[in-house]
Amino acid sequence: MRIAALIVAAGRGTRAAAQGSGPKQYAVIGGKTVLGRAIGAFVGHSKIDEVKVVIHADDAQLYSGVATEFESEKLSAPAIGGATRQASVLRGLEALASSAPDIVLIHDAARPFVSDKTIASVIAALGERPGALAALAVTDTLKRASDGIITETIARVGLWRAQTPQGFHFGPILAAHRKAADAGNDTFTDDAAIAEWAGLDVAIVEDSSGNVKITTAEDLEVADQQLARAIEPRVGTGFDVHRFCEGDHVWLGGIKIPHTHKLEGHSDADVVLHALTDALLGAIGDGDIGQHFPPSDQKWKGAASKLFLEDAVRRVRERGGRVGNVDITVLAEAPRVGPHRPAMQDLIGGVLGISADRVGIKATTTEQMGFTGRREGIAAMATAMVFIPSEQTSA
Repeated sequence: MRIAALIVAAGRGTRAAAQGSGPKQYAVIGGKTVLGRAIGAFVGHSKIDEVKVVIHADDAQLYSGVATEFESEKLSAPAIGGATRQASVLRGLEALASSAPDIVLIHDAARPFVSDKTIASVIAALGERPGALAALAVTDTLKRASDGIITETIARVGLWRAQTPQGFHFGPILAAHRKAADAGNDTFTDDAAIAEWAGLDVAIVEDSSGNVKITTAEDLEVADQQLARAIEPRVGTGFDVHRFCEGDHVWLGGIKIPHTHKLEGHSDADVVLHALTDALLGAIGDGDIGQHFPPSDQKWKGAASKLFLEDAVRRVRERGGRVGNVDITVLAEAPRVGPHRPAMQDLIGGVLGISADRVGIKATTTEQMGFTGRREGIAAMATAMVFIPSEQTSA
């Protein structure tokens, strides 16, 4: 069964956008855009095969900046939305038709905190019904008013607040949207309403209160403050060693340093960047450098280790995280690291997105003991401090 997610991000979001700040889905909360968080929830879900975003025609550059955070084949080319949400969803469904998913989950970009559990629950409900939506039971007393005067108290029994994602079997919901468009009926406020109008049963899936919708500027501020308070520090360590072989230079910290030998390895054998890559991967619990870049893969033969470090940084950022600082110790009798320290700090800091004073690089000998003391190779140890939003770890 092929499952697609359609994220609707073509709105202008004027109520949430601060003066001159642009649409709310591109606002940054907790170091990451609202849309980026929504995309990440679906790209990172094991049951989702494709993610397509519907964007406004004027937002191609904004969207490109968000999409570059994800190096995932799941994220397909965006669709351009229409004048209304309903029109935008239809355009997104038409764009998905060529990949022929069995199920589609339609989600508002303004809901950046949807959980893995909610996504899985909506998918599971589609095993018995042609439609399903995440919703919250109404708990407040509801009043109807006219001219500021209450005219009626509405019984809340059986009432639910519709949220997203709203999931459907793909063929029937596409047909329902097409039928509504052909009929000139563009008054529907969500996709479940179109499904109901077309005679499709839609099941209720109880959602969590955390799946909030960003509507106003205050919502953005509150979300940003909550994420700022929910930052979890993570520490990772890495260690790497390479032996010397015939050559005239070594790569350390991304810098080419003349030497009597070179370091032997499948890539450029940069022990500093290898150890640092493993430290970052360790901090987020995402395997090690050998898992992501196996030496058996000829693709990485002679590769610059900067590529490995860039990939580890991307993985940190996909989780909404950032690097705080790193500390590296080189164990070698030679070459001397000191003269090259500033260049290493600048290069590493640039890749990590931190200032050079947050990149510690030290060197020590082993008093001519062991393999480094015998000048048979070089070793490096690294420690990395990473800050991850704690909500990313709760799914």
